[in-house]
Amino acid sequence: MESTVEQPCPICFSDDGLTMIAHTSEIPYFGEHTQLTILCPSCGWKHTDFIPAEGKKPGAWSLEIENSQMLSVRIIRSSSCTIRIDKLGLEVDPGGATTGYVSNVEGVLNRFEGAIQLMYRQSISSGEEDIIEKCESLLQKINSVKSGDLVVEITLLDPMGHSQILHPDAKCRDLTDEELENLEVGPSIPIFSPSDV
Repeated sequence: MESTVEQPCPICFSDDGLTMIAHTSEIPYFGEHTQLTILCPSCGWKHTDFIPAEGKKPGAWSLEIENSQMLSVRIIRSSSCTIRIDKLGLEVDPGGATTGYVSNVEGVLNRFEGAIQLMYRQSISSGEEDIIEKCESLLQKINSVKSGDLVVEITLLDPMGHSQILHPDAKCRDLTDEELENLEVGPSIPIFSPSDV
């Protein structure tokens, strides 16, 4: 379903309206979800998220990545989800431009790898030796995880409860009060704010 929402773009502030596309589908083992995409025809800004049909409660999912076969484990990450790999010291919090996605463990590792490679190239051009060494070490550790030589635990923390790891060994738990207080919740889309309507 596609419709126009009479709200200004949060990026370019164009009053032409935003296009909202909603597509509902069944994600295997996870249930019915609506993929909601909002885009601005003026500047090209786009936001995508996945919303479950049934209500969810805040939760955390974790899974030990023990071998290279686990790289194909399906990950559903909403725009409100923080992803952590504590053993590597890696974390990505939801920000203003965060979008939801359906991927797998390898895809999540590739996203971390891409961010580290960007920092690595910037550090080379500015001659920051300590950051260069940290980036090289992290890239080597990610490759070890991909080859199955290093076991790590991946954790999804989602205060909205829309994220999940689809594997029988994945563990789910409630978020602690402290986690709920400190976790980012991702982008706020102005069209959903009652005061803006």
